[in-house]
Amino acid sequence: MFPIRDHNPSGRTPYVTIALMAVNILVFLAYYPAASEWDLQRFYMTWGLVPGRVLSGDGMATLVTHMFLHGGWMHLGGNMLFLWIYGDNLEEEMGPVGFLLFYLASGLAAAALQIAPDPGSGVPMVGASGAIAGVMGGYLLLFPRAKVDVLFIIVVFIRIIALPAWVILGVWLAIQLFSGFSTPMDGGGVAYWAHVGGFIAGIVLTLPVWLRRGGPGFWQQTAGHPPHPDASYPISKSSIPRVPRR
Repeated sequence: MFPIRDHNPSGRTPYVTIALMAVNILVFLAYYPAASEWDLQRFYMTWGLVPGRVLSGDGMATLVTHMFLHGGWMHLGGNMLFLWIYGDNLEEEMGPVGFLLFYLASGLAAAALQIAPDPGSGVPMVGASGAIAGVMGGYLLLFPRAKVDVLFIIVVFIRIIALPAWVILGVWLAIQLFSGFSTPMDGGGVAYWAHVGGFIAGIVLTLPVWLRRGGPGFWQQTAGHPPHPDASYPISKSSIPRVPRR
């Protein structure tokens, strides 16, 4: 199950969302493709967020720089897809400057929750996932029933199905919580608690926008859908023909 797009068109060009994607991609291409494993580890230790180092007062710039580093092509690709799906609508609601500040604040909150259980950790944390989780949390608050197309692949069966955002994002959050509780904190891997922290921060930071739009009254007025017509796609809810194999 993998989200690929939403049916929630934005009325403005999302310049900040596009710029964030461009910076993430350009930074990744600047260090990753030609680097050896040793070079990558040294780079992440320098520019990634190392909890023990930051709490000792060193490397404060990594509170921001870690949000623009990624550990591989899939890590980068998944994050940029999620930012593209959900970011344009929040940028439209918050304005370019407000959205940028919201994005960075969500990333800082994500880092704080990841650091809290193991403040002395020497494992570097990298990735935009925490900040993007904040975008997802804000999207859930404003548009819980926006349609999101999800790609299902089961062996050779491929199908795109539109599901409400609260289902997609609720399942995603549940997976992060389960994984966070079941994964040791003293190793590497996925920073699940950063995802949870960013998501919660995103909801909290979006509350003023939601209240300004009418709060519960906004939900009642729109039934949780975006307050404009949905975008439509020809292949939504239809099976993609299977290719016979020989």
